[in-house]
Amino acid sequence: MTAIYRDVMSTLVRVLAADNIDNTTKQHWQNLIDSIPADSTFRSCISAREKFDYDCALYALLHKELKPLHWNLLVGKYSTHKGNKVAAIGKVAPHVESFASQLFKYKATTAWFIPKMKGLQAQASTGMEVVSRSERQYAEHKALMASFKKKGVKGMSKEVDREKYIKRSTDMIVLEPEFYDMNTWDSEARPESTRRRWRNQVYRSLDAIEEAALIHVTEIFDQQEIFGQVA
Repeated sequence: MTAIYRDVMSTLVRVLAADNIDNTTKQHWQNLIDSIPADSTFRSCISAREKFDYDCALYALLHKELKPLHWNLLVGKYSTHKGNKVAAIGKVAPHVESFASQLFKYKATTAWFIPKMKGLQAQASTGMEVVSRSERQYAEHKALMASFKKKGVKGMSKEVDREKYIKRSTDMIVLEPEFYDMNTWDSEARPESTRRRWRNQVYRSLDAIEEAALIHVTEIFDQQEIFGQVA
């Protein structure tokens, strides 16, 4: 007896990923499913396709039941679909409460949705690729184990094709480091204290919207009893 879904946040992230399923994503998503410990009874009853169908049903339900502002904020923050994410951020920005200028509000809102990420670097030459340290380490580990199985200890190697750990900018949004410099958010060069106050206002406003959205999501999930047990 195992629950299909475990908790609110992991379920929400998984459900919002259902809007970005192509062949490549399906393969990665299947790998994630296979990596989750589960007993044989559960696997025999609920297939990957059925799990995805549940995700799609919940996606549609959330879209229907949530307020547009709440839906757009959650899509902007948690969706893996680049186009939907950008569109959602643009719809949320006008609702942010702050005395900041429009430029500052837009940039601060974008920075809240797309925070600077450690381990990711925009490539200076083309701006089209980012290097993920975690993906590289994982790829090297897989190469190491594969070479051990084929050639034994003496033949072990962690050399791996760079393509294995490169993520294309079409798959994720990575902003240039300069974007996070608040000096570029204000064309009138206001004092640092003012800019910090404005940023805090924007972030608090977005945090409040997210909190309200998550409360509603939790209520919807509870009504559907999705954290119950299945045979």
